[in-house]
Amino acid sequence: MSSPEPRLTALDALHRSLGATMTDFAGWDMPLRYGSERDEHNAVRTKAGLFDLSHMGEITVTGPQAAQLLNFALVGNIASVGVGRARYTMICQADGGILDDLIVYRLGETEYMVVANASNAQVVLDALTERAAGFDAEVRDDRDAYALIAVQGPESPGILASLTDADLDGLKYYAGLPGTVAGVPALIARTGYTGEDGFELFVAPSDAEALWQALSKAGEGVGLIPCGLSCRDTLRLEAGMPLYGHELSRELTPFDAGLGRVVKFEKDGDFVGREALQRAAERAAAAPPRVLVGLVAEGRRVPRAGYAVVADGEVIGEVTSGAPSPTLGRPIAMAYVDAAHATPGTAGVGVDIRGSHEPYEVVALPFYKRQK
Repeated sequence: MSSPEPRLTALDALHRSLGATMTDFAGWDMPLRYGSERDEHNAVRTKAGLFDLSHMGEITVTGPQAAQLLNFALVGNIASVGVGRARYTMICQADGGILDDLIVYRLGETEYMVVANASNAQVVLDALTERAAGFDAEVRDDRDAYALIAVQGPESPGILASLTDADLDGLKYYAGLPGTVAGVPALIARTGYTGEDGFELFVAPSDAEALWQALSKAGEGVGLIPCGLSCRDTLRLEAGMPLYGHELSRELTPFDAGLGRVVKFEKDGDFVGREALQRAAERAAAAPPRVLVGLVAEGRRVPRAGYAVVADGEVIGEVTSGAPSPTLGRPIAMAYVDAAHATPGTAGVGVDIRGSHEPYEVVALPFYKRQK
């Protein structure tokens, strides 16, 4: 059986014209890099980078009971989100396992946009549709209605301000407002995934190329460059942000992942996974499960997902993400390790890299925090 053709974003031809190295990601053909991953990473840290994130999955939930549906379907208190604000949350199975982590934007009194990871968009759509039974609300697949372009980095507010009269100064972190950018209608959001300030622009696919070109031109003088998925991964890793399929999975509850704070037991009504998550919270309080920590290499060998973390010849955990860190100049990793070895500075911890136990320092996450 031949695999289906990968989906193409509205910017596909443009990426190829820029010489991008393309890769299959969650069924989409996406730019991995345009030139040097390190240069792209450093541009976002010091100047600005331009990303095509059109593979993300947008799902619109509308209707008089949209808030109640989302409160039931997700673990967060979505009813308390103000219009124009956004919230990071999760959708879990009945057993508490994480189906996906999400950002939910409240666009109006009875209108929300749920943004799912590309690899889980169909799963999230199916779960929301199923959980909508009995609620006066509609779940709509809007994946084809949007292209998503992000401009990230310290120069991004100036670049965007030159193309819009929207109130960017008043746009807080985890908020979104409708506006016009370079003549293109857009939902302008500020949720970021790189550890830097930045903006995400949800636009019609037919407007994507004109917007990309306008942003590129506006950023020419301040070092903006196009960036691929590869540097997005090293940026989020330095920022200590979890990635579904690595730090998050169906086998883990939010409490296992150290993200129990996103579960709001105090909200009104029942929600999917409540009982299982209450038990998970009690277990975590009584005996902490493995803890997500940062690891910084003493040598040059790079750890990868799935490598064993060791101490005194015993396996004490597993690497979930690893890469060379352009900012730190050393390999870094996130890993789940036994609580006894999770304190920053714990001595004698290593990563088994092809049979050799390479020494690593346990550090608190994140590895990198931008200067405000």
